Amino acid sequence: MKLFQLKKKFALCLSLVMLLGSMTACQASSNGASTSTSASNISAQTSSAASGESALLQEIKKKGYITIGSSNDAPFFYKDVSTGKLAGVDVDILRAVCSKLGIADVQMKVIDFSNLLVELNNNNVDMVADAMYVKDARLKVAAFSDKWYQEGEAIVIPQSSAIKSKDDLKGKAVGAQPGTTFYETAQKWQKDGAIGSLVSYDSQATLMTAVNMGKVDAVVTDGIVAGYTLSKDSTLKLKLLSPYKAEASGQIGSAVRFKDEAFLTEFNTVLNDMKKDGSLLKILKDYGLTEDYFVGVDEGKTKNVK
Repeated sequence: MKLFQLKKKFALCLSLVMLLGSMTACQASSNGASTSTSASNISAQTSSAASGESALLQEIKKKGYITIGSSNDAPFFYKDVSTGKLAGVDVDILRAVCSKLGIADVQMKVIDFSNLLVELNNNNVDMVADAMYVKDARLKVAAFSDKWYQEGEAIVIPQSSAIKSKDDLKGKAVGAQPGTTFYETAQKWQKDGAIGSLVSYDSQATLMTAVNMGKVDAVVTDGIVAGYTLSKDSTLKLKLLSPYKAEASGQIGSAVRFKDEAFLTEFNTVLNDMKKDGSLLKILKDYGLTEDYFVGVDEGKTKNVK
C-alpha cells in the first residue's frame, strides 16, 4: 500500500515537472525574437566597448569612408570641377580629423543647405559640414561638434552700384539663401524697414548670378564665400560693400545625430588636439584666413542640448 502511494506521488511530481518544462519552452518560443534582438544589442555594445571606439566610428571604418552632407559651396566643402576631387577649408579640416581617427576617405552627398539637418536625421549621411553656424535653434535638432572657426556676412553689390552703406539698401531688393543665418539677418532688415523686398535663391551661385544680372540690387551672404567667389570669377562684375561691419558673425561646427554623441567625443578630442598643436590654424591660413577667424579650445566648446 505504501509502495503504491509512493508510486502515485512520484508520477504526480513527474507530471508537474513536465508541465512546467512545457510552459517554459512555450514562453521562450514566443519571446524568441525579443531574446535574439537583445542578444544582438548586447553583442554590438560589447564589440564597441571592447574596441574602445563608438559604434558609428566602427561602422564608418567598416565601409571605408565617412559620408558628409554639404551644399557644395566653395571655399568650404565643394567638388573642384577641374580635378573632380573634394576641396575646401571644411574638407581639409575633416580630412585631418578623420585621418587621425583612422577613417580612410571622406565623401560628399550634395544636399540643399536648408535640408542638411533633415537628411542627417533621416540617416542619409553620417555628418553634415557646410560652414554651419552653431546656434540654439540647431542645437535642438542635432548634436554639434566644438567650433572650428568664426566669420560673418558680407553684402555683395554691382561694381557700378551707387550703394555706399547699409543705409542705402532702404527700398532695395536684396537676395539671400533660405536656411542660412544671413537669410535670417535679411528678414530682420526687412522687418525693420532697412531693405525693400527679400528674394530667395537656393545657392551661392544663383545669388551671385542674380545680383550680377541686376535681378536684385544686392545680396547678403557668407563673407568668406563671397570673397573667394569674387577672387576666382572675373566675369562677375561685383564687389563687397565696404566699409561694413558684420552683424551676424558666428562660430562654425559640424553636426551628427544625437545618438552618435560618442563619435562626436572622439571627433572633438582630435579637433582640439589640432587647435593645440597649431595644425588647425595652419589650414585656416592656407585659405587666407587670419588668426581673427581662429576659435580656441575653451571658447570653442559646444554645449549640446541632449
